[in-house]
Amino acid sequence: MSKKIIKSMDGNEAASYCSYHFTEVAAIYPITPSSNMGEFVDKWAADGLKNMFGMPVKVIEMQSEAGAAGAVHGSLEMGVLTTTYTAS
Repeated sequence: MSKKIIKSMDGNEAASYCSYHFTEVAAIYPITPSSNMGEFVDKWAADGLKNMFGMPVKVIEMQSEAGAAGAVHGSLEMGVLTTTYTAS
């Protein structure tokens, strides 16, 4: 029998946690109100948390929202499951 772990978290952390497992590449640009979402993903990837494909998410921090949006479009064009954690 597996032990159930219950954790209290806000909506940003919950959304980040769920999306992390379905993401191969994350393009982030820390900007409120989504800054902590990218920070969660960056920390989990640095800690080696594996997504559903058995690998940590590749996190790319961009210099602007436009850069993050462009990185997402390019990554998706290549067929990679990509998420952005910005206000864009």
